Amino acid sequence: MRVPALPVLGGRSLRLMGAASGLTALGALPPFLLGAQAVWVRDDLGIGLGQLGAAVSAFFAAAATGSVLAGVLLDRAGRRVGITLAGSILLAGGLVMATLVSGPLSLVLCMVGLGLGNAACQTAANASMARALPPGRRGLGFGVKQSAVQVAIMAGGLAVPTLGSWFGWRSTFVASALVGAAVALSAVVRPPLEGAARPARATSPDEPPWRPLLLCGLAITCASAAANFLGAFLASWGYESGLTATAMGLLMAVGSAGSITVRVVSGWRADRRQGANLPVVAAQMLAGSVCMAAVALGTPWSLLVFGFLAFAIGWGWPGLLLYAVARIGRDSPARSSGVIQAGAFVGGAAGPLLLGAMAGDVGFRPTWLVAGGLLVVAGLLVLLARRGFRTDLERRPPREPITWGGGRAATTR
Repeated sequence: MRVPALPVLGGRSLRLMGAASGLTALGALPPFLLGAQAVWVRDDLGIGLGQLGAAVSAFFAAAATGSVLAGVLLDRAGRRVGITLAGSILLAGGLVMATLVSGPLSLVLCMVGLGLGNAACQTAANASMARALPPGRRGLGFGVKQSAVQVAIMAGGLAVPTLGSWFGWRSTFVASALVGAAVALSAVVRPPLEGAARPARATSPDEPPWRPLLLCGLAITCASAAANFLGAFLASWGYESGLTATAMGLLMAVGSAGSITVRVVSGWRADRRQGANLPVVAAQMLAGSVCMAAVALGTPWSLLVFGFLAFAIGWGWPGLLLYAVARIGRDSPARSSGVIQAGAFVGGAAGPLLLGAMAGDVGFRPTWLVAGGLLVVAGLLVLLARRGFRTDLERRPPREPITWGGGRAATTR
């Protein structure tokens, strides 16, 4: 069967992808800024590692709660309101962090606010990809958008030898606040680009299929817990296994680049096939579980080879999963993607905390096997959710045809 020609990737689509990626990176930046400058922050505020960890966990917990609420708001009020709100929250949170935070309680409260800003950023960016991009470019758009999280990690690291070193750690949050102000102002002055006009809603809303959607949310919770444990503790395990800090730093950088590549290519490929995106997500998760088990061997070669593959393939699914879920979100893609983002944030908060504690008690080797087991559970949940989505599409044909690469209507998941 011949695949229809895809729409040309023009300047408008590139601007949308760039804006959504920038919004994603900006919202995700605060915990990476905090972590990269942890020594300075702890000295200045007089706090310990536990209190710093609590602040990061508060950020993700607030983002998880806010994602569901932001999805409802954006589906009702539109992306312009969402982007304005996101920029305003990040402006206020950055200024408070730079001027008023003086101890553990104020730090946690500020990170809660920034977490809500992150929820608005991620949900607005997801809505941009699902609403404004041509149907045949949305897979690529989500892949590029989700790669911005890795860019936020790099930006957090680059802040240390630049602004943080020159003007102190608070100056990095001043910079993020100024960018937030620019985002809010741009949304007010120049409304976000919209896609084709949406059909009028029927009296009865075309609700997304909640049961399989919640299964996907649980799947990404498990997968994100394992993936974020990988990002937080692979370097420590490598050092224990005889590799140098420099070697592990290079592995983390190359692995992040590999993850970006796989996310973008996965989205690009999604635009060229007739659905069936969730099986690819499940395959990436299951491949990641094998890599985690191999990392548990603890030999230098297994860490270098399978550590890279765990980053590149085992953490290459976020954009494709969001695209698949937003695609079957009917007329509520922001709400649908908000459930997935909430699950990702819960896993991002719980994974390093719980698996890190387990590694401290029983050692890294069994903990890597547990992390791999979480990816197996996640992959199976995704496949189970796919069955639910297909059943729902047969039982409730959507009012708006579900499109695939090239714009052809299809119901294949």
